[in-house]
Amino acid sequence: MRVVSGIQPTGYLHLGNYFGAIRQFQQLQDDHECFFFIVDYHAMTHLHDADLLRRYRRDAVCAYLALGLDPYKATLFVQSDVPQVLELAWILSTVTPMGLLQRAHAYKDRVSRGLPADHGLFAYPVLMAADILLYGGELVPVGRDQKQHLEMTRDIAQRFNGCYGRLFEMPEAHMMPLVPGTDGRKMSKSYDNTIGIFDDPEVVEKKVMTIPTDSKAKGEPRDPEACALYGLFKLFVAEKEAEAVEAQYRDGSVRYHDVKLRLIDLIRKRFERARKRIAQLQQRPQYVRDVLEAGRERAGKIAEETMQRVRKAVGI
Repeated sequence: MRVVSGIQPTGYLHLGNYFGAIRQFQQLQDDHECFFFIVDYHAMTHLHDADLLRRYRRDAVCAYLALGLDPYKATLFVQSDVPQVLELAWILSTVTPMGLLQRAHAYKDRVSRGLPADHGLFAYPVLMAADILLYGGELVPVGRDQKQHLEMTRDIAQRFNGCYGRLFEMPEAHMMPLVPGTDGRKMSKSYDNTIGIFDDPEVVEKKVMTIPTDSKAKGEPRDPEACALYGLFKLFVAEKEAEAVEAQYRDGSVRYHDVKLRLIDLIRKRFERARKRIAQLQQRPQYVRDVLEAGRERAGKIAEETMQRVRKAVGI
């Protein structure tokens, strides 16, 4: 199947990004035709600093390569390097009802909090639909917060097909897991509850050691599923070790300090190679540019083939 997913150039990757997305990408690229791209147009809905955007885009490419995306298995490119996506977004916008966009959770949430909401955020689902449909995406990895946007992509594709004939297939969701932050909520920069993949070891240790745990007396049973510490710990270990610690929670013998120390060590070991790799990639800018150029050529060819069909269908 053809897998399509956009990657935000945030400038900071955390455990939620890895376990919620990157690890899934690593698995998908082995068995599917994958297109992973840095969504710099989407980033402009909240980032209005040109130099910062360029740096974040470069850093994101290096980080994803360091963490296991293989340019020989997957097509890796930058969203804005394929201009056809904006052409398709405009065409799709002409069949997208206003009411559909007004129901988008991201837009409604921003408005409800009294924050400024521009047209870019309002039209975000249309551009996301173009991202997916331009490359014939069949399987789209999404988190719970993006599931509605994928459903909107299907609605937009159906409306286009209804107007101009069946040109787009309906993409399906590949649901990605939710990773708990240090406070138990979804790990997110907006909640300030993240542990960075490339954080200094001292920073990682401090964040892990401050994860809150309950104050029950020794011997009292605990609920591991309600504990952010256990939620993070089990992501790193084999099932047998996770079950052993879970049993300690349930019989009240768990020692939180020991679990935290084990988690700190697991984080260090899991990403030790990636930290070395990203440092090497940052010293090889030409290699990174070559990866993106190869991705642009591959993605651009498919994009133009799609747009030739779209233009003919709509009469342009």
